[in-house]
Amino acid sequence: MRAVFGAAGNSDSFYKEGHKASEEMPAWLAARGLDAYEYQCGNGVRCGAATAGKIQKAAEQAGIRLSVHSPYYINLATPDEEKRLGSINYIMQTLELAALFKSDRIVVHSGAIGKLTREEALAYAKKTLAAARAEAVSRGLGGIHLCIETMGKINQLGDFDEVMELCREDDSYLPCIDFGHLNARTHGTLKSKQDYAVLLDKMEDRLGKDRAGIFHCHFSKIEYTVGGEKKHLTFDDEIFGPEFEPLGELLYERSLAPTIICESAGTQAEDALYMKQSYLACGK
Repeated sequence: MRAVFGAAGNSDSFYKEGHKASEEMPAWLAARGLDAYEYQCGNGVRCGAATAGKIQKAAEQAGIRLSVHSPYYINLATPDEEKRLGSINYIMQTLELAALFKSDRIVVHSGAIGKLTREEALAYAKKTLAAARAEAVSRGLGGIHLCIETMGKINQLGDFDEVMELCREDDSYLPCIDFGHLNARTHGTLKSKQDYAVLLDKMEDRLGKDRAGIFHCHFSKIEYTVGGEKKHLTFDDEIFGPEFEPLGELLYERSLAPTIICESAGTQAEDALYMKQSYLACGK
């Protein structure tokens, strides 16, 4: 098995070429040599069943693997019961869309810490996830993985260890390792092949070889400040990291098969293709 590469949402070049509808995106990505498309519901799940059906059919015909990013305002860690129930509802909406897409995974933000301690926030997140998982199973959506994302700001729940702990709560959870976020919240510590190897080793140790072999991944260069993530950049940036090549070498050498979604600012398809080409070059 090998890694697959794709884009988060629609690249600027997609629109510059005259395309408008997301149902055109799978064929457009496939024509460029890519394998995956992450449909964005950051501002809410607004894709109707008819449109979802068109996107699913287009993806199936083009050989594109679909995933869905749930709304950004989900907060698993809030002590406010009403808001936590709202977050569960947003997760259900995203799962229902993923089912229409015949996708096996959605990405979920873990949320903000606020005035809680990190331990308190983690406890609330575990409780919210458990309730969401139970509801998903009751609706026949239990076969879709909740991919818990590592977050870019220090005041957010979701550093690497916290995501590992959340994923250990249920065997169906997968980590969404956003290496740009991790680099931003640690102020540029992801530099060498060994830096990436430490994270991959920890993931396999804590989650097992099977889940570590198919994890979800976001990758982009991200500008950061003392508080962590500031904004997403493109691969043309030469100041902020991280660089993909050391990670690509490890993924190839270890025969890991993550879904790698590029979240560059407007050049996500182009930068995803760069990553795929760099990764495949490891075998030459």
